[in-house]
Amino acid sequence: MRADIAVQTESDFSKAHNKALFNEIQHFLTPDEAMLISFSDIKKLLKPQGEVYKGMQVVPVSRIVGSEGRYRDFDSRFFPKNMHLKTRWEHIDMAHIQDIPLPPITLYELGSIYFVRDGNHRVSVAKTKGIEYIDAEVVSLQSEIKLHPGDTLEKMTKQVIDYEKRVFYAETNFGDITDYWRLDFSVPGQYDVVYNHILTHKYYINMNKSEEIPLTDAILSWFNTVYLPVIHSIDSHHIMSAFKGRTKDDMYVWIIKYWDELKQKFGETISIDETTIDFKHRYVRSPLLHVLNRLAELILKIQIKKNTKT
Repeated sequence: MRADIAVQTESDFSKAHNKALFNEIQHFLTPDEAMLISFSDIKKLLKPQGEVYKGMQVVPVSRIVGSEGRYRDFDSRFFPKNMHLKTRWEHIDMAHIQDIPLPPITLYELGSIYFVRDGNHRVSVAKTKGIEYIDAEVVSLQSEIKLHPGDTLEKMTKQVIDYEKRVFYAETNFGDITDYWRLDFSVPGQYDVVYNHILTHKYYINMNKSEEIPLTDAILSWFNTVYLPVIHSIDSHHIMSAFKGRTKDDMYVWIIKYWDELKQKFGETISIDETTIDFKHRYVRSPLLHVLNRLAELILKIQIKKNTKT
């Protein structure tokens, strides 16, 4: 009987491992979609304000979407990616087959979804076997943003960016002041960067005035004399086509940072057009090269798997 179980657990692991490899192959052009979500990444996105111990709970397995420390070992569906997981995974699988009770896992709850602190193999086996609920000890981190378990990290990031945009526009009245509502980014944290740019611009304007100008005037001045000229330079030199998935406002932030670096090296006479041209020559790369590199990595992984079997 035990030999039969061993054969079954080895077969279960092999199937799960093959599904992880196939998932990676399917997403070789979008590798992030095949990756398990890192708790650290989500924590940086949401910036929780505190944590509450929730104790023992029965948690839907479908809402467990990531891991604190083992997110590189499992794919986006918690299938095992690496062969070194085999022994531990099969022991958990064997316990399930024999109806042996397992200790509760420990989870973080953040944004209404869960991340494994301890028990990654148990979650992997549970998901593989279609188990709906699992016992868990839960610590909840507090956040106003609610996430969806079926979303990729990219979609979760978009939710956070949308939240940041709403806060920025509400707190600064940026849209009413500039009549511009399309300040958009592909990564979080950039609205704070823009706000700091505005405050810095305000500081330099106030250096030549006896009375401090209001923030509304600083926003409008920054928009017309800093932001729009940079966007015009980006458009004039046609560099956005090389940065798929990015926005002109992403590029604005990068160009401004690069401009500051060039001015520190060569002086204040460097123009924004010179900066944009130099940025284009230095950072624009062929997208085909990226695709070929990813394909070569996957072919190598397949070959390693074949060699391991033989």
